Amino acid sequence: MSTPTSKFKLSMLGLSAAMALTATSIVQAADTIKVGVLHSLSGTMAISETTLKDTMLMLIDEQNKKGGLLGKQLEAVVVDPASDWPLFAEKARELIEKEKVDAVFGCWTSVSRKSVLPVFEELDSLLFYPVQYEGEESSKNVFYTGAAPNQQAVPAVDYLMNELGVKRWVLAGTDYVYPRTTNKILEAYLKAKGVAAEDIMINYTPFGHSDWQSIVSDIKKFGSAGKKTAVVSTINGDANVPFYKELGNQGVSSEDIPVVAFSVGEEELSGIDTKPFVGHLAAWNYFMSVDSEVNDSFIENWQGFIKNEERVTNDPMEAHYIGFNMWAEAVKKAGTTEPAAVQDAIIGVTVPNLTGGYSAMLPNHHVTKPVLIGEIQDDGQFDVVWETSGLVAGDAWSDYLEGSKDIISDWRAPLSCGNYNVKSAKCSGQNF
Repeated sequence: MSTPTSKFKLSMLGLSAAMALTATSIVQAADTIKVGVLHSLSGTMAISETTLKDTMLMLIDEQNKKGGLLGKQLEAVVVDPASDWPLFAEKARELIEKEKVDAVFGCWTSVSRKSVLPVFEELDSLLFYPVQYEGEESSKNVFYTGAAPNQQAVPAVDYLMNELGVKRWVLAGTDYVYPRTTNKILEAYLKAKGVAAEDIMINYTPFGHSDWQSIVSDIKKFGSAGKKTAVVSTINGDANVPFYKELGNQGVSSEDIPVVAFSVGEEELSGIDTKPFVGHLAAWNYFMSVDSEVNDSFIENWQGFIKNEERVTNDPMEAHYIGFNMWAEAVKKAGTTEPAAVQDAIIGVTVPNLTGGYSAMLPNHHVTKPVLIGEIQDDGQFDVVWETSGLVAGDAWSDYLEGSKDIISDWRAPLSCGNYNVKSAKCSGQNF
C-alpha cells in the first residue's frame, strides 16, 4: 500500500519525466530548420503545383546531404491549400504560427499570392514566389523569383513585332488578375509603339473554358485584314488544350496566326496530344532543352529523385531552384534564419541559374534572368528560336502604366520602400 509520501514521489517522478520529454521535443524541434511548402496538391492547380512541391522536397533533400544549414538539417512542412484561394491564407498562417517555419516556398496563381500577402506582412515571414506574374506589387516579405512582365510579356511582343513583323494583336487571357494586368501593360506598350486601338483585340474567358469555336472564329476574322496577326496568350490551365485544338479545327496554323503563350510549358504539354501546339511559341526564362552542364545535372537529379526518367522540368521549377539557393546563401551570410536578417542579407546574392549563367537578387526583391522564346515541338519540348543577349532585371512597376512608371522599389536601408514615387518623393507603403 502506497503512502502519501510515496505517492508524492511518484507524482514528482512522473512530472519530471513529462518535463524531460517536453524538453527533448523542444530540443529536437530546435535541431531542424523548418521550410514551408505551400502548393496545391488537389483541385484544379494540382497538375502544376504538385511538381513544385516535389521540387522543393528534392532541393531540401540535396541541401541536407550537404550538411543542411547552420549545422542543422532542414525539415519540409507540406500543406495542401487545395486550389482554394482563401485557404491559401489559412494554410500560410498555419505554417508560420503553428509550424514555426523559417520561410515558405509556394503559390502559383496571382490570386493565391494576393490571398497570402497580408498574412506574410502581418507575421513578418518570408515567401518565395516561383511563377511569372503581372508586376504592380512589391513587398518586403515576398521574393519574386518568376518573371515580371518586362522579363516575359514585353520581350515576347518585341520578338513578334521585330522578328515576325506582327501588326495586329489578339490579347487572350483567363479572367483573373494576372492576365488582366499583364494585358493592360501590353496594351499600353503596343500603343506606345504606335499600334492603333483597332489593331488590338482583347478577350477573356473563365478558368476551364472549353467552347472556343466562336472566339477562334473571331480571331480568324480579325487576322484576315491583310496585316500579320498574332495571339499573345495568358490563357491558363486546361483551357489551353481545347483552344489550340479549335485553332487547328478552323485551319489556323502557326504560320498564319502564331500564338505565344506565357503559361504553356513542358509540364502542361506532358502526356497530352501536342499536335495542335506544334509550331506555336512560348516565352519563358528557362526551357528543359537548354544545353548547359548545370541543366543536365538538374534534370538527372530530378528524374532520379522522382524515380521517373520521363518526367520533365519547367520554368517554375527553375525559379524554385534559384529562390531556394538564394535563401540558403542568405541564411549562411546572415548566420540566422530570422526574417529581417535574411531580408537584408539576400539582396545582392548571386547563384547559378539553369541556363548556364548566374542570377542575382535585386533590391526590389526580383531577380535577373535571361528571356527565351521557344517553338513547341511534337515531343512536347521547345526549340529555342530567340533569346536576350544578356540578363534582364525584373521590374516590379511597369514603365508603361500611369501611376506606376514613376515608382521604384528598393528594400535597402535607408529607403526600404516597395513603391517610392520619384515625382512626389513619397513612399506610399508596401503595395500601390
